[in-house]
Amino acid sequence: MKLISYNVNGLRSALAKGLLPWLEEEHPDIFCLQELKAQPEQIPDEEFQRLGYYTYWHCAEKKGYSGVGLLTIREPDRVIKGIGNPEYDREGRFMRADFGQISVISVYHPSGTTGEVRQEFKMQWLEFFLQYVNRLRDERPYLIISGDFNICHKPIDIHDPIRNAHSSGFLPEEREWMDRFVASGFIDTFRVFNNQPHQYSWWSFRARAREKNLGWRIDYHFVTENLKPKLRNAYLLPQINHSDHCPVVLEIDF
Repeated sequence: MKLISYNVNGLRSALAKGLLPWLEEEHPDIFCLQELKAQPEQIPDEEFQRLGYYTYWHCAEKKGYSGVGLLTIREPDRVIKGIGNPEYDREGRFMRADFGQISVISVYHPSGTTGEVRQEFKMQWLEFFLQYVNRLRDERPYLIISGDFNICHKPIDIHDPIRNAHSSGFLPEEREWMDRFVASGFIDTFRVFNNQPHQYSWWSFRARAREKNLGWRIDYHFVTENLKPKLRNAYLLPQINHSDHCPVVLEIDF
């Protein structure tokens, strides 16, 4: 099965740039979306359903902000919207779909780039999220967590680790959190298959960053360690350009 995660930076904008024809051609079994920036009535469900998808959305209360989605060819056994905390759930950051023993999560971690208040919010969210998913594993031990983490884990994941050492998304405390997240039993699937530098999933719109490949790898498919034997491939699609992010792909025996 093929899973794709994609921060579309505004679903309506991505649709205007050709998202649907690309999705029809790529046709993943599961498509996790982040940063919808749309309300349910602004989403053309019928267009996705025409391609054979069941569609699920968890939109932010604030218009034009955040939101996650999950499209799947196979109907899930259950879909859970939200993480059980009203402060976080009003921002539409988490959705889970259960397929037999395996659960797929589409997640959009907060950004801290707008200042100290949101950076503190981000760090609080990260701790809550880590505790939540580790409790969830008691009930659902086979997890695939796909989405925009807004963190580069290691220097190889960012184009300029020295000058960005104090930038939100590469702060020591964020990277330490990623260390603890991985150590708790999760695998960065991309690095199972590709240990090359200059592999990124997000580029600033400024200074021709994408053209120069001055990027950050902040979008991931993490899986619990018990799924490692099922992994078949993981890669990026930097040539796909509906957003300032690119799609990230995971192929796995489901």
